[in-house]
Amino acid sequence: MVCKSITATTIGLDAHIIEVEVDVINSLPSITIVGLPDNAVSEAKERVRSAIKNSGYTFPKGKVVINLAPADLKKEGTFFDLPISVGILQEEGVIESEAIKDIAFVGELSLDGSLRGVNGILSIATGLKNNGIKTVIVPTENAKEAALVQGINVIGAEHLTDVVNHFSESPISPTVVDIDKYLASALKEEYIYDFKDVKGQLKAKKALEIAAAGGHNILMSGSPGSGKTLMAKCLASILPPLELDEALELTKIYSISGLISKDEPLMTKRPYRPVHHTASSVGIIGGGQNPKPGEITLAHRGVLFLDEMVEFPRVVLETLRQPLEDGYVVISRAKSSITYPSKFMLVGAMNPCPCGFLGDVEKQCTCSDIQIQRYKSRLSGPLLDRIDMIIDVPRLTADELLNIDEKTETSAQIRERVVKARKIQVERYKDEGIFTNSELTANQIEKYCVLDEKAQQLMKSAAVKYGLSGRKYSRVLKLARTVADLDNSKDISVLHLSQALQYRSEGESV
Repeated sequence: MVCKSITATTIGLDAHIIEVEVDVINSLPSITIVGLPDNAVSEAKERVRSAIKNSGYTFPKGKVVINLAPADLKKEGTFFDLPISVGILQEEGVIESEAIKDIAFVGELSLDGSLRGVNGILSIATGLKNNGIKTVIVPTENAKEAALVQGINVIGAEHLTDVVNHFSESPISPTVVDIDKYLASALKEEYIYDFKDVKGQLKAKKALEIAAAGGHNILMSGSPGSGKTLMAKCLASILPPLELDEALELTKIYSISGLISKDEPLMTKRPYRPVHHTASSVGIIGGGQNPKPGEITLAHRGVLFLDEMVEFPRVVLETLRQPLEDGYVVISRAKSSITYPSKFMLVGAMNPCPCGFLGDVEKQCTCSDIQIQRYKSRLSGPLLDRIDMIIDVPRLTADELLNIDEKTETSAQIRERVVKARKIQVERYKDEGIFTNSELTANQIEKYCVLDEKAQQLMKSAAVKYGLSGRKYSRVLKLARTVADLDNSKDISVLHLSQALQYRSEGESV
């Protein structure tokens, strides 16, 4: 008799139901796994054999044939150890087939029968629930993460014997987590870098506040030591807390990547991902033989920081254009394509020239015009088009450096304003499927970024003066919408638009 158990596998961030079929044939003892298994799945037969024997159960003496259906779907990872074992134990009469109806099994087995955690359990639990599965049995290590999915019973087991006993003498209680508790913990988070430690640079701080409030991309240009990198690190301390949907989506990404803590299964902080200029395109965009998320996906709903941005290879920078525009990246392979979300804030820092002192009041630039032009041309026009704010960060004067009594705003004070502006946006776009002004589409811009007559005249003049492209025009409007939200204004005034335009006009010289 063919015995069956249910499990799932992940492709990208999505889970696909897999039916594990086990049959024992009267032949020489062996184990065969079919259904496009990769090496990790094929090696499961040795782990399963040892785990079953070392747990005190008998292993079939004939040929064990295991089919992973659908057979045309590539199977990767160690998810299948537990469901394969359950199928074999059904054949041996240890587990009743009727007892595991509408129950799925996910987990890796050690040789002694203990269960080890796997990656991507949140995506798997979500996929199982959407396909009508009522209960899932997972390693205890993964139980809290799986329990984040509402509407499915999650049973955490330490050992294969615990799974068997669950259906007889010792039922295991479902795991329950308090999602609100995890989200509330983010509000108490302490940060190493705080804007109170940044001297001067009031204009740059204001620009970063606007960027954080609306999720806008920003590029800082200035002399070495002017504070660009420090302010980028401080940006993480003023980002608003994650909404629940954002937190769950981000947790799926980090779970697939194996970056989730078993003690804190829900991502509660917006990611801040600094990337070195030696990073490859695959490292930033994602990919590989078995495609995995890259830095732009790990920075989803957070910040991707490129220090010394012009030092990145041009081919790497150009790969950012499509994700910046669309909010997702498609990784195509011969047999399939995978889509990963990538709605991140791009924060870049650069020197104004190769020596770094163009326009500096203290040191003279030693670069030729050709060197400066070649240096700046590493950032293409289409890429700069996708950056909402380009600001100059000048060298601090001696008075600013030595003014230790200067009272500057803390990150907590700035964050209060950012959170208020974000709440306005979340409420405004609750029926639009977006969270921030930076995500507005062309139709939504017409609806939510209406200009009065004076503001229209100013925008017309700016479009002629700066030669605004259609993309720049849209980004200025979205930026002005954020400035108005920070001012708690329902309408975009000339003052709000003027402030947005100044951040665009500075970039015309970059």
